[in-house]
Amino acid sequence: MRCSLRAPQSWDVFFRSANAGQAAHLPAQLEGKASFLQSHGLAPTPGKAEKVVEDHLAVQSLIRAYQIRGHHVAQLDPLGILDADLDSFVPSDLITTIDKLGFYGLHESDLDKVFQLPTTTFIGGNENSLSLREIIKRLEHTYCQHVGLEYMFINDVEQCQWIRQKFETPGVMKFSNEDKRTLLARLVRSMRFEDFLARKWSSEKRFGLEGCEVMIPALKTIIDKSSEMGIEYVIMGMPHRGRLNVLANVIRKELEQIFCQFDPKLEAADEGSGDVKYHLGMYHERINRKTNKKITLSLMANPSHLEAVDPVVQGKTKAEQFYRGDTAGKKVMSILLHGDAAFAGQGVVYETFHLSDLPSYTTNGTIHVVVNNQIGFTTDPRMARSSPYPTDVARVVNAPIFHVNADDPEAVMYVCSVAAEWRNTFNKDVVVDLVCYRRRGHNEMDEPMFTQPLMYKQIHKQVPVLKKYADKLIADGTVTLQEFEEEIAKYDRICEEAYTRSKDKKILHIKHWLDSPWPGFFNADGEPKSMSCPPTGISEEMLTHIGNVASSVPVKDFKIHSGLSRILKARSEMTENRLVDWALAEYMAFGSVLKEGIHVRLSGQDVERGTFSHRHHVLHDQEVDKRTCVPMNHLWEQQAPYTVCNSSLSEYGVLEQWNYTNEEARGGRKAEGKAVQAVRPKARPAKVILSGFELGFAMASPNALVCWEAQFGDFHNTAQCIIDQFISSGQAKWVRHNGIVLLLPHGMEGMGPEHSSARPERFLQMSNDDSDAYPEFTEQFEVSQLYDCNWIVVNCSTPANYFHVLRRQIMLPFRKPLIVLTPKSLLRHPEAKSSFDEMVSGTTFQRVIPEKGPAAQAPHEVKRVIFCTGKVYYDLVKERKSQDLEKQIAITRLEQISPFPFDLLKEELDKYPTADLVWCQEEHKNSGYYDYVRPRFRVIVNRTRPIWYVGREPASAAATGNKNMHLVSLRRFLDTAFNLEAFEGKTF
Repeated sequence: MRCSLRAPQSWDVFFRSANAGQAAHLPAQLEGKASFLQSHGLAPTPGKAEKVVEDHLAVQSLIRAYQIRGHHVAQLDPLGILDADLDSFVPSDLITTIDKLGFYGLHESDLDKVFQLPTTTFIGGNENSLSLREIIKRLEHTYCQHVGLEYMFINDVEQCQWIRQKFETPGVMKFSNEDKRTLLARLVRSMRFEDFLARKWSSEKRFGLEGCEVMIPALKTIIDKSSEMGIEYVIMGMPHRGRLNVLANVIRKELEQIFCQFDPKLEAADEGSGDVKYHLGMYHERINRKTNKKITLSLMANPSHLEAVDPVVQGKTKAEQFYRGDTAGKKVMSILLHGDAAFAGQGVVYETFHLSDLPSYTTNGTIHVVVNNQIGFTTDPRMARSSPYPTDVARVVNAPIFHVNADDPEAVMYVCSVAAEWRNTFNKDVVVDLVCYRRRGHNEMDEPMFTQPLMYKQIHKQVPVLKKYADKLIADGTVTLQEFEEEIAKYDRICEEAYTRSKDKKILHIKHWLDSPWPGFFNADGEPKSMSCPPTGISEEMLTHIGNVASSVPVKDFKIHSGLSRILKARSEMTENRLVDWALAEYMAFGSVLKEGIHVRLSGQDVERGTFSHRHHVLHDQEVDKRTCVPMNHLWEQQAPYTVCNSSLSEYGVLEQWNYTNEEARGGRKAEGKAVQAVRPKARPAKVILSGFELGFAMASPNALVCWEAQFGDFHNTAQCIIDQFISSGQAKWVRHNGIVLLLPHGMEGMGPEHSSARPERFLQMSNDDSDAYPEFTEQFEVSQLYDCNWIVVNCSTPANYFHVLRRQIMLPFRKPLIVLTPKSLLRHPEAKSSFDEMVSGTTFQRVIPEKGPAAQAPHEVKRVIFCTGKVYYDLVKERKSQDLEKQIAITRLEQISPFPFDLLKEELDKYPTADLVWCQEEHKNSGYYDYVRPRFRVIVNRTRPIWYVGREPASAAATGNKNMHLVSLRRFLDTAFNLEAFEGKTF
């Protein structure tokens, strides 16, 4: 395609005259610069005209080459043995030798010629022109020393100019003597802390920071600068390396609390298993000494699954911003620290980056600090990644990347200060790559010479950064040797005194390491204020009101889909008949807690409409693009906001964000006749991210009902890391309560092995209740059992019970994760409806729904009791009726599977003393619930009666994809369930 642009007529005349050998007159706009050209021997005579233009264009290309590729030759490796970009090739357009001037058609004789500088560089400072020699010198100083800049891929010109000005302006990287002394003192603390631990506990793992001690002053610089710009709360996530140092010197955890962690005789005071010291987190409020402003710092606890904490931090940051009304991220921010191997290798990093600019997930910019050891455990970076740098993943979101040699502390401090300013100015992510080394092995007990002999020979020769910097400051008179030694002695004395105090510690309180406290929710000892839960029913008036709003469009002139009109009409009819289906029961649960001031968040793939087109919480105008309405935000004049958001295709991070306007965020109504404009996400994030993000959000406050729904329950398996390491065990390891709700569509309906099972057996296997212990039944047994468990697993068979379990989640005096196996076909099953009578004031969640039909009237005549859970109940009831066995077979539903309702099931078992006991499930025998419920039933009956299995045979796949095979297996186990002679002569 030919470009339609052409040069202005004035330039056209200039070039035609020059080519014809005539006098060439500069265009009018350059007349003022003619004297400049003449004074430097560059008057546009015919022979020189084209040379002048070509040389100036060449110089502009040269400047641009340094801006784009200068980082490839920057001196980034403190060891001087590796190229940070894994490539020793020097770009041919960088002037590393004089002969390379020829690339641009320039010569050594041009070095002293003066050239006009373009507007896309700031190397001139106050000067508009420089000699070529000076241009190259300044470009090398900016781009090829201890800082390597990657930013020219950014699409926004203003942002590129901002970075150029920050780094190219002459003299920008200068520090006052006071700043240098502060930096030295921080380096002293960082290095002497590691030295102290090494002396006292030489054989203990601590994952020290040696080789990157500059990270501590780097983080403090970021926090100082951010505090100066108004940040009040910083939430941090990091791996294990350097965590103890960060806790001590950045968060300011008491040193004796850290040192006592090394005592093998220390007894744990809290319930739970605890965790190793280099996984623990901390929350602390203090005064920032640099700004004299209050700052709150939270370092999130993290398992050894590197980078898993990233979405958790982002979720918590988003929540804290929301609760403070900080829509622009000017008060709350996040800092994520990474290792180089994990940053390049872990997919969750990429997924987290892709949330950074989504309206529903953004935290308005995160500062990423990469501790680039140039090694991953024993793996050479050349074997660990295909990209030049470990940080290249950040380029996908146009985040600038600042590489810096960690042995140049002043360069590091300047880069970190600019990073903090960038985040505050543009509300976008930024990466600081601290190119350093690891003085010891992967841990203090590891021998790195086995695999990296040459690297570690050099490391053993390496002068520590503290000595280098101290010698420099002493040489230039900034500090004296005596002052330096006094600073070291002062911190050593602080450590020794803390060590002495730590010997008095006999008990370890994990709650002192809590990263997300909930002030006022628990009592002073961190215990629940009561061990009771009020009834979860609500008034009929409230049920009717919510039903009416749920079946209406609360804004004027809003055209909805005709199919949706039928759905709303059906809701209205149900409300009139005092009935609810699954979707309406959920609506009433959410709406009622909103009235009580509890914020509700529902996220997941397609949750606005519902995977099965049952929910419709966001209405779309059929005639106006992007015009939407959320009726749930129109329930009450004063209510908490409701957030519903379609998430990205990421289970790992369970992300979701806000989908309402400012008025809704404050709990108010929109003006009549105006639609609620929901914010639409730009893209769809992933499941690991989603689970982590929502988990982080739920950490921020106990007064929120945070739900994540999988498109199908099967898909939660890509979030298994978050489920295993955070949700299942978070309280045991870190004394961290969390009330997140996972909604997992589940049911064998012939939809294939990936759309059938939420794998309940996995959740039950990780439940911490003892299958062999018969509990003592007390008045508070139900609530106490919930308090002692690590999470709650339910499979409700009625809309009313689903309503109650959601409300109970908020009304409990503590928080536990709730796993709900939600239905698919029951969403529209004609029998799966509940009456208002099951939801009105005074009603509660039913952990067990006993038989209420003819069999219950004459229990001694019952020959078999079938226990089941979930959807299979409806199959069983239908079959029992068809075989006319309603007096001989009782069917009892187990609604709460874990913790196991021993008390209620004992009543049921005692009611039918002579009946066969059968557990029936639609899942395969090696899946589902049987392995969990069997030993517990046996404990109740003191192992005197068998609990027979009825269901599908064991299988490696969760379900069949063949419809006929599905129906045949269903028919087979239903026949067995109602064959009263099926178990005669068999041994249990």
